[in-house]
Amino acid sequence: MLKIFTLILVLSVSMMFFAACVKGGAIEPAEQTERITQEKEERDRNIRRNFEQAAGLVKLLTDEQLAAQVIMTGIDACGPLSAGERERLRRVPVGAVMLFRKNLNADNQTISGMIDELNVLGPEPRGADDKAPARIKPFIAVDHEGGDVHRFTGAVERLPPPLSYWELDDKDEALLAIERDAEKSGKELAALGITMNLAPLAETLTSENSAFLGSRSYGPDIEFTAKAAAAFIRGMKAANIACVLKHFPGNAGADPHIETPVLQGGGLELRAAVSPFASVIDALAPSAVMVSHVVVPAWDASRNASLSEIVMREKLRGELDFQGLILADDFSMGAVSGGYGTEEKTIMALRAGADMVMAWPRNLVSIHQAILAALDKGGVSRERLEDAAARVVSEKLRMENYAEGF
Repeated sequence: MLKIFTLILVLSVSMMFFAACVKGGAIEPAEQTERITQEKEERDRNIRRNFEQAAGLVKLLTDEQLAAQVIMTGIDACGPLSAGERERLRRVPVGAVMLFRKNLNADNQTISGMIDELNVLGPEPRGADDKAPARIKPFIAVDHEGGDVHRFTGAVERLPPPLSYWELDDKDEALLAIERDAEKSGKELAALGITMNLAPLAETLTSENSAFLGSRSYGPDIEFTAKAAAAFIRGMKAANIACVLKHFPGNAGADPHIETPVLQGGGLELRAAVSPFASVIDALAPSAVMVSHVVVPAWDASRNASLSEIVMREKLRGELDFQGLILADDFSMGAVSGGYGTEEKTIMALRAGADMVMAWPRNLVSIHQAILAALDKGGVSRERLEDAAARVVSEKLRMENYAEGF
């Protein structure tokens, strides 16, 4: 039932997305449908081609490089990397580096120089052909939602809070403003060398999640939330920034940094929570989706979403047909405990279907070693780890190709 509802909603919203983008003159419904279908087929062919190339590159990586590509980490620097950080990232050439305010409290030149240092620490696939990249650069990521979620002190302007767009009277103008603001901001990010934005939220504001989400949501209307998230992604993509749609399948009232949120109910409640994600995934195939630590009893009462094969494989990959990068939220949060250590949660998440996990500097080496040990002892299969790494590398190739007009 959920799948049927989702497919119907996805088709109708996708049609509206396309119609909103058409400039001048009416287009017949049949012509709209044909053009949408052709564009999606072309998009999917490109995605498959990127994935095939990425899968070939991943097979050329050493075990150490393979295990590192599924990790997002942070750094302590605000400027040139220390000798210790350079050595750590040479040893563990991660798939992504997340920057925080402490890393961005500097002028543009200093930030760009730091990012240049990070880029040259990526792995070099041995034996790759001339068409392959000489080095697989890490995604350089930041949380840049707008409003309170702003990490910069001067290099990038603060975006308006997402909820402020919903509060505008003219909703069509609000959507245009979101895309326009996102493109302008994306160009500022790209000028520094940032390539990934952990935004936007596709969570509709409800009485259950408002205490946690507040102005981070695009509001209480399902259709507007879907359109707004799509507009944000289109704007960022125009600046060649990969977006991470979050937090699937939603959140409840509890702050996951402190305790475990529980998304109660089923049927209508879950359809409402999932439908903006389904619409955006179908219309735009975003680079990544972040899975939250929420527990959804109607789907999997025994696992957080970020550890659940049902949520990631059955729902997100299966029913929503998402083929991009699945990123698990931060396992250092209080929402995920259950007696598991960070290393154990990392392996559980990868085995369940996550393609990238977060490991901060203090435990980067131990988590990397845990992944290698799991690979050696069968705790996670080589096929699963290669698939995860290929999805990471595939999205990097996709953004590079987009920048070249591919």
